Amino acid sequence: MKILVTGSSGTIGTRLCEKLLARGDTVTGFDWLPNKWNKDVRNITTLLDMRDEEAVKAMHVDADMLIHLAANARVYELVEHPDRARDNFLTTFNALEFARANNIKRFMFASSRESYGNTGVDKYTEDLVRVHNCESPYTASKVGGEALVEAYRRCYGIDQITFRFSNVYGMYDNSVRVVPLFIRLARKNEPMTIFGKDKCLDFTYIDDTVSGIIAGIDKFETAKNDTYNLATGEGQTIIKLAEDIKKITGSSSIVNLGASRTGEVIRYVADISKARKKLGYEPKTSFDEGIQKAVEWYLTNTFINI
Repeated sequence: MKILVTGSSGTIGTRLCEKLLARGDTVTGFDWLPNKWNKDVRNITTLLDMRDEEAVKAMHVDADMLIHLAANARVYELVEHPDRARDNFLTTFNALEFARANNIKRFMFASSRESYGNTGVDKYTEDLVRVHNCESPYTASKVGGEALVEAYRRCYGIDQITFRFSNVYGMYDNSVRVVPLFIRLARKNEPMTIFGKDKCLDFTYIDDTVSGIIAGIDKFETAKNDTYNLATGEGQTIIKLAEDIKKITGSSSIVNLGASRTGEVIRYVADISKARKKLGYEPKTSFDEGIQKAVEWYLTNTFINI
């Protein structure tokens, strides 16, 4: 299959492109940065700022499917810089317009658990997104993106699958997301700060997330025009995450507790029964195993500057 991936130099994009290339798909990537993790993915990535409408219009790709991963994904940063939420919506618009202009009738959209906000349920099913629960500009950019994707299905016949990812971790990320950040701090025996002592989230190892995306590719015709949680269905506290990383690394870092930050979801555990039923999705990596793998990967790949 011929597949176009936006955000091909990002965490999920890199691993997805690796897997697709390995199984023989023809892959084209768009990203505004060259891929620093994998030479093969770098070679199939065209440098393109998806915010630039004219630059996007000038591109032409023969593809069977477009997977739109490109986004600003740091929740608290978008609280401080809400223009980045505008950029998320604009890149989604430009990706959909690109699909329409290039007659790409299958579209996948990367949404987020943040779409649900803080509603206090035990497990989140896909029907629980509400506009009045938007906690942050990032949440709004994803809820708005989902709406736009559905509108393009209805108006222009672009079939779609929307995935709501949840705290993807494991490799190809040296950002300030919590897992690489805590590994970096633990390595240096520096303090870790947890913003919200009760925070509990559904951490998903990157290979499980990618397996869910690929299941959607392979079962697109039977799974299309629907939304799926890709997670584990189990919650882990940030305190446990910090303590586990300390134990694995032998760190003497102190764990500090701070106030919750504006815009962030406090508790999220996904209901993944729909993904299991319609995609055959089954996460295979436990939290303990995944964190062990993540620490080993980061400590082995010293070029990421931890």
